[in-house]
Amino acid sequence: MNHELVLVLDFGGQYNQLIARRVREHNVYAEIKPYSRITVEEIKSAGYVGIIFTGGPNSVYDAASPHFSPEILDAGIPVLGICYGMQLICHLCGGTVEAGTKREYGVFPITLDTSLPLFSGCTVPTDVLMSHTDLVTALPEGFRVAGHTDLTPVAAYVNEDRQL
Repeated sequence: MNHELVLVLDFGGQYNQLIARRVREHNVYAEIKPYSRITVEEIKSAGYVGIIFTGGPNSVYDAASPHFSPEILDAGIPVLGICYGMQLICHLCGGTVEAGTKREYGVFPITLDTSLPLFSGCTVPTDVLMSHTDLVTALPEGFRVAGHTDLTPVAAYVNEDRQL
């Protein structure tokens, strides 16, 4: 029996249930928890093999937007950020997220670095659903671009050493 457990940390996005379902389709149990109702200590003690930060309607540079302790990024648990979650990781690690001048809403082709385990087996380009106005404009130290679209130079990034 598979006892792997992934935390889907919900930042208010509309796809949290879909994300959890996709994880479960790979025979890994996924728990959805609101970002505001779980602590770093609880996450560390739960035995999660991975964390997914979901999207959300906010901008990370807005002080009133949902945030989480940057300590979680150093807990030794791999973290995948999707949409707002990706931008939040960048922001927490010292990168720059800014309001974009062009928006992507809908399906767009993305070019991915298929040498990365996360994207191995993906065809390039592949179509992804994009829904954002903010952009990662400067990556934190130790991160590199892992995917881009015609309008978004940093549509995916990675820090392999930190498993982010």
